[in-house]
Amino acid sequence: MTYDTGLERTLVLLKPDAVARGLVGRVLTRFEDALLKIVAAKMVWMDADLAKRHYFDLEERFGPAVYNAMSEFMETGPVIALVLEGVGAVACTRKIVGSTYPDQAAPGTIRGDFAHMSREYANERGIAVANLVHASGNVEEAGREIEVWFAKDEIHDYPTTAQRYLR
Repeated sequence: MTYDTGLERTLVLLKPDAVARGLVGRVLTRFEDALLKIVAAKMVWMDADLAKRHYFDLEERFGPAVYNAMSEFMETGPVIALVLEGVGAVACTRKIVGSTYPDQAAPGTIRGDFAHMSREYANERGIAVANLVHASGNVEEAGREIEVWFAKDEIHDYPTTAQRYLR
């Protein structure tokens, strides 16, 4: 595999609510419109082990109630895992996705356009915030998360027409 080190890779998960609501194509279009290239994709039904590996520090950072709610939510349906590649892929993806809490996400972002749940609503009910998408928070996190979800031979390098503008 020849990987252009001027580009970044990031992990995106289309959560069970995005899949169940039939938003996969609309969400993918947003990333592709921003010249982010899909270099890996698969549908997975998360189990407790995968949830623990992905959210390895969530319980420590936010407590068992948050971890349990998120793990339970992520195990309710299939997830589509993606690796996106592009210039500034991590920051670009986070901008497209919008604020973690959909009620605070700007219009034009995935969460701002397709979700509305607040942290308060979720906390009052002991549920995870249904926010459609997970996106790595920084380059280091992206690297660790990609390794949790994908083997090296599942990530593909191929040219796109748009790459001629990324020299």
